[in-house]
Amino acid sequence: MQKPITPPPVTKIMLAHKVFIGIGSNVGERLGHLQDAVSQLALLDETSVCAVSSIYMTEPIGDTEQNRFYNGVLLLETSFSPEELRQQCKIIEQELGRPDTYSRWSPRVIDLDILLYDSTCIHSETLSIPHRELHRRKFVLIPLLDIANPLHPVMQQTILQLLKYCPDQSVLVRIKERVEIKKKTDSPL
Repeated sequence: MQKPITPPPVTKIMLAHKVFIGIGSNVGERLGHLQDAVSQLALLDETSVCAVSSIYMTEPIGDTEQNRFYNGVLLLETSFSPEELRQQCKIIEQELGRPDTYSRWSPRVIDLDILLYDSTCIHSETLSIPHRELHRRKFVLIPLLDIANPLHPVMQQTILQLLKYCPDQSVLVRIKERVEIKKKTDSPL
């Protein structure tokens, strides 16, 4: 009698999309909020946080009568579609205390913005990729350059080229504290 043939284990193939996400906070323990957001993103299924930029203290835009922001950029790889990733970012923002509705340029416990998703271009009511203000904001361009110099898929210029002509004249101050990438573990501590 022959032994039954055991099929090889099925492995799930992860389609890794490279995504840059802007992170920011100007309410409460700003660095702690950024760390919590990066940790939550790192826990998402089929997602890996690959790099986190330095964190910069920046002036608020619009309503300037509020605390300075801590801003940074992270690179992650994920199998989530752009809309699925946007939904996950919104869930994380809400879990960390951001209200469902808010006014533009208001203080933020946490802000997660998809800046670039591969070389994808999407402009819908809920999502714009690349982020429509990317090329106008030094608080995004400079941290992005800490980890990569990707090509803007619409403007066909690198981030360094965009920074050269960026109209934003604000001053960024790099803080010495860092946000750490926490790896997924199989066993709870």
